Amino acid sequence: MKLMDCHTHTQFSVDSEADINKCIKRAAELGLAAYAITDHCECNGWYKKEHYSENEWYLRESFDYAADFENSVSAVTALKEKWAGKLNLICGVELGQIIHDTEAAKIVNADKRVDFIIGSVHQVRGEQDFYFIDYEKMTMDEIYDLLERYFKEAYEVSRTDLFDVFGHITYCLRYMKQRNGINADISRFDDIIAEIFRDLAQNGRGIEINTSGLRQGFGDCFPSLKYVKLFRDMGGEIVTIGSDSHTVEDIAANSADGMEIARAAGFTKLAYFKKRKPYFIDIT
Repeated sequence: MKLMDCHTHTQFSVDSEADINKCIKRAAELGLAAYAITDHCECNGWYKKEHYSENEWYLRESFDYAADFENSVSAVTALKEKWAGKLNLICGVELGQIIHDTEAAKIVNADKRVDFIIGSVHQVRGEQDFYFIDYEKMTMDEIYDLLERYFKEAYEVSRTDLFDVFGHITYCLRYMKQRNGINADISRFDDIIAEIFRDLAQNGRGIEINTSGLRQGFGDCFPSLKYVKLFRDMGGEIVTIGSDSHTVEDIAANSADGMEIARAAGFTKLAYFKKRKPYFIDIT
């Protein structure tokens, strides 16, 4: 069974230095059935720094994602032509914080060069990205309040039509566990997670099984098997696999493990997107 990777980053993401040409060559060497480049585009940093007030600066990792988006999409579009017939190369984007600036999200959605959009929530209103939060300074009540706000924003995102697949739905747990050993129990949010999944399923959108946690010390995928099963129970049909690689070496890392989770949850096929439409590969 051929593997696929529908969530990867290159030199056009602020947190990656992976050479795009080397990434594509690696994906071809691996014989991937589908390979999507999904560089970061954070809607709440779409404009140049001067557009935002000084009080907003600390909430943003960087600015001018409009330029990053154009640079990535232009490069991938050109390389799709070069690699035609040799690699199923997909022009994607990881679109963060959609509801923080829906006008920016609409610009991305209107771009006909884009095959695939992952909708992600990396931070909630009034907070930094989960990566930058100091969880040691927080009480468990504060942590659960933060998680509640995350899932409420995820619910808002799920009710838009500005993406194709919800990315790493349990991203909010990553750094508090990896760095601080905090194991928050999100079962208290299962009702709203079920509502998120129901909205996605009813509107023809999917979730990804993000395998990065398996290689980064978290110990599981985002989300875990429990929640992939819940998505299935809510009528979900579209599931993608993504390594969330930021280096050439991590492309398709643990993709086989993600595929096994999909099977265990009852899925018989995995999806990739072209021109914003899902195509399926049998995994039985």
